[in-house]
Amino acid sequence: MTKRSVLISGAGVAGPLLAYWLGRHGFRPTVVERAPALRDGGYKVDVRGAAVDVLKRSGVYAAARGRDTGMRQVTYVKTDGRPIASLDANMLMGRRGDDIELMRGDLVRILHDAAAPSTEFVYGDSISAIEADGSVRFASGTTRRFDVIVGADGLHSNTRRLAGLDAPLTHLGAYLSICSVPNNLRLDREEVFWAVPGRMIFLYSTGPDHPAKAGMVFASPELPRAEITRDTVLSRFAGHGWEVPRLLEAIAAGSSDDFYVDGLSQVDLPRWSAGRVVLLGDAAYCPSPASGMGTSEALVGAYVLASALARHPGHEAAFAEYERVVRPYAEKNLTLGKKLAGQMVPGGRASIAMRNYAMRTLRFNPWHRQIIESVTKPIHEAAAAVQLPADASPTLV
Repeated sequence: MTKRSVLISGAGVAGPLLAYWLGRHGFRPTVVERAPALRDGGYKVDVRGAAVDVLKRSGVYAAARGRDTGMRQVTYVKTDGRPIASLDANMLMGRRGDDIELMRGDLVRILHDAAAPSTEFVYGDSISAIEADGSVRFASGTTRRFDVIVGADGLHSNTRRLAGLDAPLTHLGAYLSICSVPNNLRLDREEVFWAVPGRMIFLYSTGPDHPAKAGMVFASPELPRAEITRDTVLSRFAGHGWEVPRLLEAIAAGSSDDFYVDGLSQVDLPRWSAGRVVLLGDAAYCPSPASGMGTSEALVGAYVLASALARHPGHEAAFAEYERVVRPYAEKNLTLGKKLAGQMVPGGRASIAMRNYAMRTLRFNPWHRQIIESVTKPIHEAAAAVQLPADASPTLV
């Protein structure tokens, strides 16, 4: 029996995990990535709920757990740098049980290495056209035919556009920029939050001798693509105190090569497939970074899609099963993303003062753990809102 060939566009989180499982199921996976090499950078990401089970079934949970950031505390500061409150990071961020937090680049490397023995990786190329019979023309000029084409190429998916599945993104009222900066505060597994009306910065590092990551969020109606730039970020934060001048200086100097800025946006499509093409992860159901669930959704979606393709000889039935299983989970996380995006951008001075008071007094409240649990309950529910196929036994690691 001829092995079915699958082309996966995108070597992020979803693509390599899908390739790993397709290889185990006897397919011939090929991953094409526009970047010239594996993207090892990025920010910290959470793996929660059902996605933890996916990593365990994939035999890579121990490796991922070993790269946990080990963040110890979250500190809120005033504009003059004085601390408002310092709280336990795992408790405040709602991590529990086997949930883990690691750098995105570490997770991508782990998944890539797991998939590599049975996967062809092609870097520095991309899909330029897709035909109904599965023939794909690449930007490099080559043409190949595949039984299935998977778009795992993110929020601004090129595959989604080529397949005729594109739809306007849902803008959630803010923009997010993240990049590496000097660790001037000597942060050691600590994350610091600073806020003024309509603007917020989070700054963290996994060690005093490691670079820091700076995340900068600002409220804004949707901007033209040409205005979503480094200069826009600099102008939105100019004139503020705390560490802001030093951060802006580092960003303006372009000292890091991982500068990122984009809207807090969601992808919500009426269908995830057309012909031989199917979308996966952020390309199909991006919940926005505010949800903290994009990575977990990518892992769950990849596992379910691989299982469906293995169970059905025809791609139409496989795509239908994948969407039937994952769509309720994705919709719950889309709802969560909208809610948390509204909380991510600070409101006026009164709302910031109320939040500061709540954080300052939380640790003195004898019910503080119950309060945090009630606040993070929707995250746990969304993380577990899917039944994984029972066609693979968990790997004990």
